[in-house]
Amino acid sequence: MSTQNVKTNWAQFIPLVTVFFFWGFVAASNDILIPVFKKAFNLSQGESQLVSVAFYVAYTVGSIIYMIISYLTKGDLINRIGYKNSLALGLVISALGTLLFYPAANSGSFPLMLSGLFIVALGFSLQQTVANPLAIALGPIKTGSQRLTMAGGINNLGTTIGPLIVSFAIFGSATSGNTDMSIESVKVPYLVLGAAFLIVAVLLKFSSLPDKPEAVVEVEGDAKNNRSSALKYPQLILGMIGIFVYVGVEVSTASNLPAYMEKNLGFLTKDIAPFISLYWASLMIGRWTGAVEAFTDDMNLQKILRFIAPYLAFGVFLGVNKFMNHDLTPFYVYGLIILVLIFADMASKGNPARMLLIFSFLGIAALLVGMATDGMVSVYAFTSVGLFCSTLWPCIFTLAISGLGKNTSQGSSFLIMMIMGGGIVSWLQGYIADISNIQVSYVVGVVCFAYLAFYAWKVKGILKSQGIDFDTKISGGH
Repeated sequence: MSTQNVKTNWAQFIPLVTVFFFWGFVAASNDILIPVFKKAFNLSQGESQLVSVAFYVAYTVGSIIYMIISYLTKGDLINRIGYKNSLALGLVISALGTLLFYPAANSGSFPLMLSGLFIVALGFSLQQTVANPLAIALGPIKTGSQRLTMAGGINNLGTTIGPLIVSFAIFGSATSGNTDMSIESVKVPYLVLGAAFLIVAVLLKFSSLPDKPEAVVEVEGDAKNNRSSALKYPQLILGMIGIFVYVGVEVSTASNLPAYMEKNLGFLTKDIAPFISLYWASLMIGRWTGAVEAFTDDMNLQKILRFIAPYLAFGVFLGVNKFMNHDLTPFYVYGLIILVLIFADMASKGNPARMLLIFSFLGIAALLVGMATDGMVSVYAFTSVGLFCSTLWPCIFTLAISGLGKNTSQGSSFLIMMIMGGGIVSWLQGYIADISNIQVSYVVGVVCFAYLAFYAWKVKGILKSQGIDFDTKISGGH
């Protein structure tokens, strides 16, 4: 890399994060569709998780298509058509997927619904391959992880709002008392979403985003680091597994929560949306907290913002739910759990490997508490997994592509491919829930977090052997 941005390019970064919002909106809305489809189509818990399977496996299929086209045309597809064009193309593909919701709802076809979600996610696959490394590239490398965390915070604004809007479209207001589930009612929100995809595609096409940004991560050390393929780097191989299990535990924890609350706690389907919203808002809370370093180098200001940012995000959640006429009383106590997140973030000191290790252990603890208790304590425990998943994506992604240089785009595609873990792990947990019970099935998430703790420990040594030390980068930035 010939030069390196010394400040975040906000004029380019802000339009980029609109696509992060869309990913979150649709992904979290799936958690409302799952119990609705389960009842409407008389599905088992395992079968209902096909919603997650169709959505997340599409990321893998999209990445494979991208690599096949790149191979057949003897050149990287994204580098050839440009980053802006790739983002716009991905949005158009997703818009085409939303069109299928109309005939699917009219005919009451579960396979057609799944096909629509699959195509939406197919477009997301291309968008993610471009947008994640691009978010890291739009500023100094020392704050790349924090910038990706900030983009994730916008993603989780979408995850917070998505379940509420889709639930409103299906059930009406929280005070209406309506318990009928109309499949046809999903048509309008998804058609509106498709129109939004097309509008943003046009806006991004004419934005100032770079078509061919400089390499995302500088190759440090000597020439031996400059390898012929991204798969030659062990940090990427282990990181691919890391992304698989991370997306798996993040998605499966939420997608199986409605069934747990219905079966074990007696909740009505229409009353679960605020808790799903809280789960995804928890990721927003954590990501807003983890992103403060991207705003300022002033250590004293960072300490203040670490307490302000999470409660500001929590306030967004409360405000949105108040607007939707939901009772906020059950959620105030959650403010105390947020303190655990704040102190864990401070203990990580901005090091992605250390943060991954600490938050993985906290995720294990949260799941074990949820499995060992009942009532609202278990709900808060399972929901707090969102807090501890919040910054893991940028940590894993940054660690996995560090040092890849010219292979960064290829490495990013391999990582996006592993998002399929969201579908496969969710299905596995649903299957275990069918043969045992839902509370026991959360052991799947414990195993996922255990691997992430191992990766955090292992990758630090791998990167040091290549001359990459995040402690040095971070200390050199202040």
